[in-house]
Amino acid sequence: MERLQQVFKEESDDLLQNLEQSLLSLEKNPDDENRIAEIFRAMHTLKGNSSMFGFSKIADFVHNLETLYSHIRDKNLKATSSIIDCTFQVLDLLKVLVEDPIVTDENNLRSLADLSVRILTFLENVDGSETSQETVKSTNVVEDSSPSAVDAKATTKTFYISFIPSEEIFEDGTNPLFLIEELTEMGKSKVFTYIKPFEIITDYNVEKCYTSWEILLATESSLNEIKDVFLFVEDTAEINIEELSGGNLIANADFINAINYTGYSGEKQTAEKLKEIIDSMDIKEITSQVKEKQAAMAQQIPDKDGAPPTAPAATKEKTISSVRVGSDKLDDLMNLVSELVTTQAGLSLYAEHNHTTALESITENVEKLSRQLRDIAFSMTLIPINNLFGRFQRMIRDVSANLNKSVEFITQGGETELDKTIIEYLTDPLLHLLRNSLDHGIESPEERKRLGKPPKGTITLKAYYSGVNVFIQIEDDGKGIDANVIKASAIKKGMITPETELTEREIYDLIFSAGFSTAKEVTDVSGRGVGMDVVKRNIADIRGEITVDSKVNIGTKITLKLPLTLSITDGLLVQISDTYYLIPLSVVSKCHEVTKKSLADELNKIVVLDGDQIPFLDLRKEFRVKDEAPEFFQLIVVENEGRRVGLTVDSIVGEYQAVLKPLGKYYRHQDFISGGTILGDGTIALVMDTSKIINKFSQVNKEELV
Repeated sequence: MERLQQVFKEESDDLLQNLEQSLLSLEKNPDDENRIAEIFRAMHTLKGNSSMFGFSKIADFVHNLETLYSHIRDKNLKATSSIIDCTFQVLDLLKVLVEDPIVTDENNLRSLADLSVRILTFLENVDGSETSQETVKSTNVVEDSSPSAVDAKATTKTFYISFIPSEEIFEDGTNPLFLIEELTEMGKSKVFTYIKPFEIITDYNVEKCYTSWEILLATESSLNEIKDVFLFVEDTAEINIEELSGGNLIANADFINAINYTGYSGEKQTAEKLKEIIDSMDIKEITSQVKEKQAAMAQQIPDKDGAPPTAPAATKEKTISSVRVGSDKLDDLMNLVSELVTTQAGLSLYAEHNHTTALESITENVEKLSRQLRDIAFSMTLIPINNLFGRFQRMIRDVSANLNKSVEFITQGGETELDKTIIEYLTDPLLHLLRNSLDHGIESPEERKRLGKPPKGTITLKAYYSGVNVFIQIEDDGKGIDANVIKASAIKKGMITPETELTEREIYDLIFSAGFSTAKEVTDVSGRGVGMDVVKRNIADIRGEITVDSKVNIGTKITLKLPLTLSITDGLLVQISDTYYLIPLSVVSKCHEVTKKSLADELNKIVVLDGDQIPFLDLRKEFRVKDEAPEFFQLIVVENEGRRVGLTVDSIVGEYQAVLKPLGKYYRHQDFISGGTILGDGTIALVMDTSKIINKFSQVNKEELV
């Protein structure tokens, strides 16, 4: 039972997340038929899953909401703000019920009952006189005195349905007879059964389906309601639904007798043959508009990608195109790949010291395969950041309403992918930054009007690639951050002295100090002086950086710079004295060989390379290395915040594929090493954080890097 409940929870979490996004879109455009259809289908799937796993209380609860959106889809009801608000509350409750699907908690039972009453109230309005009149008003009736026109009810229509399951339909537990039974309960029906001749079956298997059906259905149900019967088998069956005529053709004995059904192995009727019978008998259509709509309705039910299914064989390929895998298994895979990379490095080192042609060939192949395996495994752990962005849309909606502020939330670059571990770390920091933008950044509508701004504020959450890094930006058009107010507050708190000279960026960095806040009031959203230091620490824990740019009354932009992954990286292995270091290859621009004397003679630590003036740092001096320096240095030019800076090392070993390891709690608070890696011979190399090295030592040396 626990395993089944876990499967139900995983599938429901995905459904509810997609449902929330569709609902947020529908709130902006209540007449969006595509969004209404998406919401209905998600509810239908959730109801079906709940029933399948035996969670009847959830199934019944969702059924009422599904019925409500069925009326909205059929335009018997509008998606009003009160209905959408109620649906959001239903989503919140369903997220709780996923953890308690049997609904044993009394509070959950009470909430379930209260929301059920609200949904039923909306449904009562559908059945009211106003809605009924609208339905009658939208139905065009044409009287027909023809004797061959039978049961001329305005809402009754006769449909032709072809249902051809794939041979593998039983594999997912589907029973086609239940679908046929559900169709027959919708009205008057005539079912024709066909079985594939056994003589043409080359490999008979009792677990496969060789049966198909044609159904004539006279019903008051709509085309969409008939399609909903096949909602769960769209990918495992070929389905065709066409409207033949208005009225109940099944009650016409002449029409039924004219159908030439010769048994299970006979030829199928097809919609075209049935239409020929109708035309030959001069059976009139009850609704004048049916003939015009027949061409549009004569189409197969589309699959999830919007294209009609072709054949069961093609469908089978699609159903196995993706597999759900637990995140713990992906973590284990990445750990094993990391160990393989380390082992491969040891093999390469051994082959280098033992010159054997066969061994070198094997080593090269193993290195190529391990690199390919690394890339594939790494790509499997990447998740579109849109999964993270989607969580914040609901928060923005609720918090802005609580603060009586009107805010448009824009997301860009949702297709950008990040390591799932990094995404997990990002949730809380981004949540806090967005809350700050809402509370401190965006002004009230009245204040915005006074400042000449539109009443509705804008918050933009954007992600994009730059090299092997991902940048995430939160930008608002609010009041901005006054650097003078920040500095005055820091002086008041004793964090700096009045004489301290700081650049604008250094002033903004003060907001990430523990206990720093300029808020005059403490609110439920922010302003307690805690959180921003935690934000910076969490970003630093995943080897990221955070910067702030702001202009008063214009807005604020906060930028996060993040690595693509935390586990494996390509680097340039270098050596200073007897210690190995790894510089991420993504920041390396060029490498130059320079003499010890030429660096000693340079003023202001500026060296001219290829006609360009490059500031440099002598890492031997900064790391306080005591032994004798070599006569020749290697100057590694790296990119840092849009500028190029040189770092001197003793020698370059070469490119290296590194498995990154944390340094442990004793070295957690140092500023310039982001981790370590184990080389092929067991030696440890330290991974440099070049950005922090440059920022730290340039500040210590009081040198201005241009």
